[in-house]
This record gives sequence, C-alpha cells and structure tokens, in this order.
Amino acid sequence: MISKNFLLENRAGLRQTTISFMDVKLPKLGEGADSGVVVGIFAKEGDTIAVGQSIMELENEKAVASIPSTAAGVVEKIYVKAGDRITVGAKILSVAGGGSAPALAAPAAAPAAKPAAKKAVAKPAPVVEDDEPVAESADEIVNENPVASPSVRKAAREFGIDLHKVAGDESGRVTGEDIKNYIARLMRAASRPATVVASVAAPAKPAPVSVDFSQFGPILKKPVTPLRKVIARRMSESWNSVARVTQFDDIDFTKLGELRKKFAADYEKKGVKLTLTPFVLKAVAATLKAHPIFNSSLDEVASEIVIKEYIHLGIAVDTDQGLMVPVIRDVDKKSMFDLAKELETLAAKARDRKISADEMKGGTFTISNQGAIGGAHFTPIINLPEVAILGLGRGRMLPVVRDGKIEARMMTPIALSYDHRVIDGGSAARFTVDLVKAFENFDEAVVKI
Repeated sequence: MISKNFLLENRAGLRQTTISFMDVKLPKLGEGADSGVVVGIFAKEGDTIAVGQSIMELENEKAVASIPSTAAGVVEKIYVKAGDRITVGAKILSVAGGGSAPALAAPAAAPAAKPAAKKAVAKPAPVVEDDEPVAESADEIVNENPVASPSVRKAAREFGIDLHKVAGDESGRVTGEDIKNYIARLMRAASRPATVVASVAAPAKPAPVSVDFSQFGPILKKPVTPLRKVIARRMSESWNSVARVTQFDDIDFTKLGELRKKFAADYEKKGVKLTLTPFVLKAVAATLKAHPIFNSSLDEVASEIVIKEYIHLGIAVDTDQGLMVPVIRDVDKKSMFDLAKELETLAAKARDRKISADEMKGGTFTISNQGAIGGAHFTPIINLPEVAILGLGRGRMLPVVRDGKIEARMMTPIALSYDHRVIDGGSAARFTVDLVKAFENFDEAVVKI
C-alpha cells in the first residue's frame, strides 16, 4: 500500500489527512501461466469498486478469465488498456481510500531504504535441435537468481536439477515446462556421440520475410489474435513432432439417426437438445476402453507410454475467434442425457469465450466433427499430448449393399489420425473396425431417459 499525506486547511486551522493508495496487481494465473492479453477493462477512473468485483478480462491459453479486484476504494489510475500483454505482478490499477490522523500529527519517519534486491537475469534459452551441443558444466550459471513455485522446486529436487542451470523467463522465473525442456536437452546430449555434438551445428531456421502485397492490389490487414497464435503454435508442435498416419472409413449412421429422432422429443421436454454428438461420445468411449493404447500419451522424457484409466474427451468447437476444445470428463460414466446437457453448456461457453482454461485441460482423445459444416474425409491434426484424434465428415444417403440387396443408407466418412510412434497400423485398423461396430450396433437402452 502506498500512502500520501495532504495538509488541508479549514476554519479550525491545519488538519493532516492521510489518504491511502493501493495498487491492484495481476495475480498468479495458474501453473505455467505467467501472462495474458487484456480483453477489456470494466472500471474507469473515479469508479468505486469492491473487493472481489470483476475489473478486467484477460485472455490466456485459449481461455478468457475474469480478474477480480483485491482492494476496495475509488479508482485513482488505470495502468493497462485492451490489447496490452501483461505478466503476473503487473499493476492493473490503483484505488484510493481515506482516513484522518490526529490534527497536526508529525509524519512518521520514513524507514531506511532497503538495498535493492539483485534482479534475476536469465540468459536466453538456446534454441535446441537434435544436433545442438548442450553445455553441462557445473560451473556454468544460466540463471543467477531463479524464481520458482514450490511444486517446481520439489520436482527439481527429485530429479537432482540445479535451478541455477535452468534458463527461465526474463525475470528468472522457472516453470515446470522449463524443467522438462532442460531434461530433454540433457537426454538428447547423452544419446549422441560426443564427436557429433561437438562438430554438427543445428540448421538455422529461415528468417521470416515480409512481403508488401499492396503493390499488387488492395489489401486488408488484421492482427493475429492471441488465440490464433496459440492455435498456430500447438498445430506446428504437433506437425513437427508426431509421426502421423490417418486411417479412413465410412460408418452407417442410419440407426443413430433413427434413435435420435425417436428420443429427441423426450430430451427436449427436459430442456436438452439431443444431437448425434452424444452418440459419438458414447461409441468412442466404449471403443477406447477396448483399445486403451489410444487413450494414452507418450512421455518422451521418461521414455514411457502413459495409459490413462479415465476417459476425458475433447470436442473441437468452431468459434468466430478460432478452434477451441472443451473437455467432457468421465464420458464412460455419464448418461446420454448428462452428456447432451454438458455438451450444450460447454459449446456455448466456448463460443462466448467464457470457458476457463481448466475446462480445456486433461483430454485423453479428441473428436472433430465437421458434419454440420460439410465436407467428407480430412486429416485432423493430433491434439498433443494425446496420441489420436477422430474426424467426422458430413453424412450422405448412399446406395449400400446389405444382405445382397441395395439400400439407401446414411453413410458418414470418418478419419482416425494417430501417432505411429505409439500406435501400429494393425492396432489402428482393429480400433476402426470396433468403432464402426459401436456406431452401427448402438444399444437403444443407452439413449432412454
């Protein structure tokens, strides 16, 4: 809190009044999240705000979070504006509150100034490619004054890592991701012959080139949004690190369409719209239980395949701002009604940009359904750290031979992309066969309310 003293004159003489100013700063956003972009400010100078009142919206990692005030009073000054990127600890605004001290009270002596703490200076983390040498000297100091959360420090102790050797951000802060990157660099260095490490340089990434397209005709420029930057980064990471294969097939959705029509009215009476997506969720969950390798992740640091015993399915939602993937947890344990209701809620929150970061974490497998838009087969990109994703196209009535007769059936194209580092082609084919059966032999009892 910052206090300022003012001498006010009235009929009784001089009176000293102390007015206190408090800065409201950006609190910690969560593990590994240290910054965000200001979406909007809800207060203006002169407004009276209360503790806990929402004063700002901040966009971080595909989510928009409301930031509450930690102080009450009259807004004296606002330090940020929409579009600013701010970090944890940055001043958002200051508020003023009043109080009176005894008349003509002598101001307290200012405390002796403490010596300024030595600012942590982190050396920039080197760009590490497969053939880049890694400095491992115990004498090399990368981070003179590392700052880390208790959980990060605990992890460092367990792995025997000196945080002074881990390059954090510009303030010296080290996150769990920095620890993982450091371990990965050491493993890459240990796995290469010393002669290769010393002699082979990593190929330089071509520098981006700016082209003046206006020389060819009229143009319109739009800034790349923080959400689009996150999507671009994650898609590039997946594209560059995963050995991708896509398995294609077609599924007969005729029975599912009939079941949806049969029970749609019952669901609507209870205030929920029954779409085909809950059917997809249930069919995928049943198939994942039979093929748990598709419900796993590859831990490259520990050289382990982590098979999850829970089924949390991500649903890709097309929004005006870009693709978002809310996660529905424990799909195998929930009813069709509960899934339909939760799906409506999460999709609406994603489109309104009101979904939280936690509601988009922990997915084990992702579903991307483009059926409502159109198109047929496509190759969806795996949502790391998952190992597979299912894409569905638009269903069409097609002539199909069944029991020696040609019938019109609603056929839906599917595309299963998987990480060939973890999953073999035979496993993918068996998964697809069982997934087709799960759709085409869907149990009507599961749909009943």
